Amino acid sequence: MREYIKRFLIAGIMAVCVSLLFFGIKHAEAASSINEMTADWMWPSAGVITDSFGTRQGQHMGIDIASSPGTSIYAVDNGLVSKSYYSDTYGNVVFIKHNDNFETVYAHLQERTVQEGTRVKRGDCIGKMGSTGDSSGVHLHFEVHKSHWTVDKKNALNPMLALGEVKIGQAVAAAPKDQQVIETAGHLMDETKATYVVKAGDTLYSIAKKTNISVTALKAKNGLINDLIIPQQKLILK
Repeated sequence: MREYIKRFLIAGIMAVCVSLLFFGIKHAEAASSINEMTADWMWPSAGVITDSFGTRQGQHMGIDIASSPGTSIYAVDNGLVSKSYYSDTYGNVVFIKHNDNFETVYAHLQERTVQEGTRVKRGDCIGKMGSTGDSSGVHLHFEVHKSHWTVDKKNALNPMLALGEVKIGQAVAAAPKDQQVIETAGHLMDETKATYVVKAGDTLYSIAKKTNISVTALKAKNGLINDLIIPQQKLILK
């Protein structure tokens, strides 16, 4: 009986290992396939990566790129604007359907420069970076969905599978993936210098003093219309 149980456990462990190996291979194949299909995509804006896919208890279904207010936002590839409107959560938002069966989302824009039904090419400006909707600072929230966007975001993909792997604090350029031309692209910036995470008790004045940046500059870089800040809010310093 003991020998039977032992063999059963060994068989079970082997089955789990094979399943994990198969899953890993399939995941790698899927990632490679997505990267091939999006080979011509470009980064949607220049700035610093301030949040990645899957954070906030798995609820963050995109990546965040922060820069100064009014920074240009670009279509990552050719496509058709499927939606362009204002919502309480996304703020000013643009959706683009691409020929390779993906839909991309560009949220929290200061303004939209394209309307539903507009045909766009890779690199066309579709809006300006802002902090509209449910946003704590100036940034672009960018999402990629297989086939199409849904309310439950069941088709959401990690944008880094399409654009390339980057880390929080790294700067990216609004250029094709193989032409990252800004000086800071391609290496990790000092995150403590690029961004500041608000702590309990912080004020704009105290943060300005710590970082040697004026309150006026802090407000301008982060699109703040008053002195209100909250703990865990990320402020752009550069």
